[in-house]
Amino acid sequence: MTRITEKDSPYRHLEKMSTGEILGHINHEDQSVPLRVKECIPAIEKLVDDIVIRMVDGGRLFYIGAGTSGRLGILDASECPPTFGVEHGRVIGIIAGGDDAIRKAQEFAEDDTTQAWSDLLAHDINSTDILIGIAASGTTPYVIGGLTQARSHGILTGCITCNTDAPIIALADHPIVCVVGPEFLTGSTRMKAGTAQKLILNMISTATMIRLGRVEDNKMVDMLLTNNKLVERGTRMIMEKTGCSSTVASALLEKHGSVRKAIASFP
Repeated sequence: MTRITEKDSPYRHLEKMSTGEILGHINHEDQSVPLRVKECIPAIEKLVDDIVIRMVDGGRLFYIGAGTSGRLGILDASECPPTFGVEHGRVIGIIAGGDDAIRKAQEFAEDDTTQAWSDLLAHDINSTDILIGIAASGTTPYVIGGLTQARSHGILTGCITCNTDAPIIALADHPIVCVVGPEFLTGSTRMKAGTAQKLILNMISTATMIRLGRVEDNKMVDMLLTNNKLVERGTRMIMEKTGCSSTVASALLEKHGSVRKAIASFP
């Protein structure tokens, strides 16, 4: 298998470039990523629709990955509770090597074909849940092992990869294949491939939460009020929706602890 993500960069002798040239070339390459993601929208739509069906019935969404891919899955999962007020544990990100790997690479953790399933079993994954494997190369043994076991246990699977003919495609009920081409820095998939994965994860989680009723109009009415900025935002949202004063809105928000509940309580 020839991995597109491992092909040589079309740019040569990077060490001889000026800072401006380096930045300009990186930016030029980055501009192609949203266009490649756009081509994946039909596949993303099908995956989101199936995720919504299962989450309505109590299922959970799991992400697994190694390195940059694993970190991106954890980032997306960790932002769902504060953004949408969804319960912790409904969207779960797991990285090869465990939480230590979030900050420091764990040697050869991604090469273990059995650990992903053990990590998933620690969360009691079952056939009501959804598992998305994230791997730019599409060849990561940790992710392949997790998806293989998940399918054998009747769990809905998806994947996000940047290589055609990647092994994980055959293991996914909903494969998302976003081919962004060789990286500016050969093989550095934290760049274009990582950007594509981040954009796709944003789309999956945001569209899912909107479909689950976690957004009203274009507002995050279920967001957690974890800092002063969010309290101020919530107060403005109540004022806009009800026409009440900032004093009343602030009091309602303090009483109910939720923008949605505060608005619903307004006479």
